[in-house]
Parts: sequence; C-alpha cells; structure tokens
Amino acid sequence: MAKVVSFSNQKGGVGKTTSCVNISAQIANKGKKVLMIDMDPQGNATSGLGISKSKIKSTIYDVIIGRSDIKDTIVKSNFKNLWVVPATIDLAGAELELYDLEDDKLRFTEIALDSIKDDFDYIFIDCPPSLGMLTVKALTVSDGVVIPMQCEFYSLEGMSQLMNTIKKIRSLYNPSLQIVGILLTMYNGRLTLTGQVVAELKKYYQDKLFKVPISRTVRISEAPGYGEPICYHDPYGKGSLEYAAVAKELMLRI
Repeated sequence: MAKVVSFSNQKGGVGKTTSCVNISAQIANKGKKVLMIDMDPQGNATSGLGISKSKIKSTIYDVIIGRSDIKDTIVKSNFKNLWVVPATIDLAGAELELYDLEDDKLRFTEIALDSIKDDFDYIFIDCPPSLGMLTVKALTVSDGVVIPMQCEFYSLEGMSQLMNTIKKIRSLYNPSLQIVGILLTMYNGRLTLTGQVVAELKKYYQDKLFKVPISRTVRISEAPGYGEPICYHDPYGKGSLEYAAVAKELMLRI
C-alpha cells in the first residue's frame, strides 16, 4: 500500500513544488511506482512535468467536488513510473467549497486515495503555499509531511506556524501524521545568514533535517521551463545528485 507524503510550507517561493516534482521523479527512477497529486491552484507541479493544461480533461478539483473518480483524473507523465493528478486554476474555488461541506463529506479524499493506494508505492501531494483547507485536507490523509524551507529568518517564523498546524491536525484528524523531514533549499553555505539559520534549526529540529541540502543552481531553476525534472534535464549535475540523496533518505524514513 502506498505511503502518502505531503510537501507543505505556507511561505511561497521556498522550493516546495520543485522538491515535490524532483523527489517524485527520483524515486520513480529507482523503480517505484509514484503518483504525484497537484493540490496547488497554480498547477506548477503539473506543468513542471511537461503536462499541457489545455489537454487536461479532469483535475483534482473534479475529484474534490465529486464530479470525477480519482482514477479517471490520473495522467501518465512522459517519465518512468511517474503519474500525475493534475491541477488548474479551477482548484482555487475548491477552497471555499470545502468550508461548505458537511463533516461526513470531508472524507472524500480518504475514500479517493483508498481506491488507488494499492496501485502505487508512493503518493506525493504538492500543497498550496497556505495553511487553508486544501493543505489541511492533504495533511489529514498523509502518513507524513516534508517541509522545504529556505535559510531565512522569515522561514523560521513560518516554521513555528506550520508546526502548530501539524499539532492541531494530529489532535483533530490524523494522530499518525509524522514529520518526515525538513529540507533546506536554495542553500548557499558561504553566507553567514545560512549558518545562523541552520544553527537555529539544529537546536530544535536536529533529527528532522535531511542530511543533504539542495543548493541554488541554474539547472534546477531552468528545468521546469523544459517540463522536466532535474534528473532528466541534468542527470549528472549537482542538483540532480542532491535530490537523489534526499530521495534515498526519504525512502528510509517512511
């Protein structure tokens, strides 16, 4: 049965989608069957895998409102062992609709995932950059969460907010939710600020930090423009090797 992992951080621009796409592709490349669910209305994870939004017939939004079965929304990507449930801007409307649903109908995501868990080894969910209902639903159905973050003090502030949200979800909906790891992105070890933030993180989250941070590289930044994960765009580059190491560690953690 598939392990379900969400990638979440309410702060935008921290490499959340980039990490979800690239770790999904790395694990799929290792022979595991991976499904990536795009829960972000921006749909960047969808386009990051080269999937044209104009050709999409149904999305995760259709699953949320009960218009489509999740099996009918799954799209095979052009990459080995990697499938996608895509998203478009229509998903932005689902945030409000979720608030109007009664509690008994809020199980739609659990029911949807239960029907496909036997078909995959891993299901990765790219959450929107917020702590709204879409993120709450994703964390409610997840076995674990990966938190990508930059080495900035604003990111440290956001970390405490996210940790409080995770505690609430554990107490209300999902007591088994675990923090798989905190992933440092756009890393530059030469900066004094980076060292200060890492030192602060180690005080409180030493055992949660992934061993290998993801460096800021041009290749990682340009890969989405080609609709390719970094392991296909630049397979022997620094970014690809770093994401391969993180993917390997993630598989050991969950």
